[in-house]
Amino acid sequence: MANTIASTAAPGTPEPEHEATAFGIAAGGWVAIAMLVVFAIAIIAKVPAMIGRMLDGKIADIRQQLDTAKQLRAEAEALKAEYEAKARDADKEVEALRVSAAQQADEIVAKAKADATALIARHSAMAEEKIAAAERAVIAEIRATAADAATNAARALIAEKHNAGADKALVDKTIAALGRLN
Repeated sequence: MANTIASTAAPGTPEPEHEATAFGIAAGGWVAIAMLVVFAIAIIAKVPAMIGRMLDGKIADIRQQLDTAKQLRAEAEALKAEYEAKARDADKEVEALRVSAAQQADEIVAKAKADATALIARHSAMAEEKIAAAERAVIAEIRATAADAATNAARALIAEKHNAGADKALVDKTIAALGRLN
């Protein structure tokens, strides 16, 4: 009959709540006691110190990673600066090569113009020399032809106007003139 509880309350009124208790402590009290025991064991077993050491280890690892990251960043910045300097130097070298190539091209063009002018002058001089030589040859040929024509004309005139008697008188006159010269 321990299982039956008599109710003395009036009908329609709420029944009073009854909780089970052990040693006079309700369930909430036992939970609080259990928590205090767990905390006491944790403190006695130095769990907070272990947690602190674990956290300190994690902090040290994170600091080491941060230091490594800083070092890597510094190295990356140094490499970046080095490559930027190399790029600037390469740009300067390219510009110097471009200027040098332009100067060489100008010099080659100027030399080619000078060589062409000299070649034209040499060819002109050679052509003028050939023309002068041809003129001299033509003049010599004309003179020879004129001399031959004059000789032939003189021979023909002499042959017509002089006969043997006239020739004898001319020869005698020439011989007499020769005698006076000596």
